Amino acid sequence: MYELIVEADFAAAHSLRGYQGECENLHGHNWKVQVMLKAEALDGLGMVMDFKEIKRTLGEILEGLDHKHLNELTLFKKENPTTENVSRILYHELSKRLPQRVSVSKVTTWESAYCGASYFQ
Repeated sequence: MYELIVEADFAAAHSLRGYQGECENLHGHNWKVQVMLKAEALDGLGMVMDFKEIKRTLGEILEGLDHKHLNELTLFKKENPTTENVSRILYHELSKRLPQRVSVSKVTTWESAYCGASYFQ
């Protein structure tokens, strides 16, 4: 099994509905995203997937979150835009766009240098 790691970032604001404390108020983060992809075999060039293509695809997804108020997005109308939920949504959105032989192993999203959450199946 082969595994690739790609990192990217985006900036966005959110508030946590129902939370009792400061995070209930609108605040922002410079989020860091780490994506791990896996494949059992390499392609004809000896790669799981071209890093350029992975970064482009991840960038397209993050573009929909960057400099947004996450609570106002359809993705978060019914659930809180927690770091855990951001990781899960990125996992599923990226999974839809990969070649069939490549899958997402794990997505970790960091809301600060010290606090992050991962989603994997």
